[in-house]
Amino acid sequence: MATIFRVSVATPLLLAVLTLVGCSGGASASSAGSGAQTASTPVVSSMAAQNGAKIVTLATASSGATIYYTLDGTTPTSSSTPYLAPFLVASNVTLNAIAQGNGYTASSVATQSFTLNLASGTLVWSDEFSNSTSSNAQPAASTWGYDTGAGGWGNAELETYCAWNSSASPCSATSPNAYVGTDGYLHIVAQQPSSGVYTSARLKSQGLFSFQYGRLEIRAQLPEQQGLWPAGWLLGNNYSTVNWPACGELDVLEHVNAATVPDWNAGSIHGTGFTGTSLSTNYSFPTGENAAGWHTYGMIWQKGSIAYYIDDPTKPYATYTPSSLSSLSGAVWPFDAGPQFLLFNLAVGGNWPGSPSASTVFPAQMLVDYVRIYTN
Repeated sequence: MATIFRVSVATPLLLAVLTLVGCSGGASASSAGSGAQTASTPVVSSMAAQNGAKIVTLATASSGATIYYTLDGTTPTSSSTPYLAPFLVASNVTLNAIAQGNGYTASSVATQSFTLNLASGTLVWSDEFSNSTSSNAQPAASTWGYDTGAGGWGNAELETYCAWNSSASPCSATSPNAYVGTDGYLHIVAQQPSSGVYTSARLKSQGLFSFQYGRLEIRAQLPEQQGLWPAGWLLGNNYSTVNWPACGELDVLEHVNAATVPDWNAGSIHGTGFTGTSLSTNYSFPTGENAAGWHTYGMIWQKGSIAYYIDDPTKPYATYTPSSLSSLSGAVWPFDAGPQFLLFNLAVGGNWPGSPSASTVFPAQMLVDYVRIYTN
């Protein structure tokens, strides 16, 4: 069982996500023993995303074996990217994959070429949070799972995170904390069912969908009140095997408390050796605008580069590269190691925002119109 702690980093108080999970993967081919069974060759399957892009899934019949893959045509080894979740393919690549470990010698190589020839700026995946029914609906179970429970999440937060349809106290199936409304928005709702008790939701695509490189956009409207902490962010698929911060964290959307003048959004990156405020930049909204209005929070992710923007992708307000880490002792750039998965949450209280005040109104909600991924 994984224990996940969220701590952020956009202030002098440490914020981040820490998951204590035992490393997966087993013995390498060299340590499996001369009598070890050869692992079954991975099976490559894919399903359509958008405009010709594919979501790729890898599987092996060898129980406990780990799949390793490359996308550049080279032969994979146990040092290559481990397969941990379905991932988006939106460019021309040659996928090679092997299975090995846990007493197995390496399988033969499975290979498949994807010739997509997609133009820059092509929409390749999205969740538009559509709902054609007459009632609130569950966020797509094929994309979104949930972190659940209380315990502070590493930040002394006050909320209990609830999954869809949960009736475990203090959650309520009749008053969900995350749903797709008939208005076509994802609603993430912080509630106060009784004095000093708070519920909310943290959605994640972990194990269901991931991607590496591209332009990510999140169109959202944020609650701005004392003690509220909305966020849209990413973690590396490998955080279940290498733990945080080695997996890397990308904070695209993050804000706390009431609106200020000027109002702001924090765009941050975190990894080994940079888990504080050293690589976080505040964007200041133009006069007359704030995070309570609708805005598009964007990230342009390329090999060796992370850039953040608000509303206009031609005007990034922060760009980070491996050279951004040069003055940080022990810092390691993790964002070219493999795909990352998406998270959305609305925290209540914690070390950064502090507790709600008497003026904080519940229920409070974060609205997401869509999340989209385009080719670079």
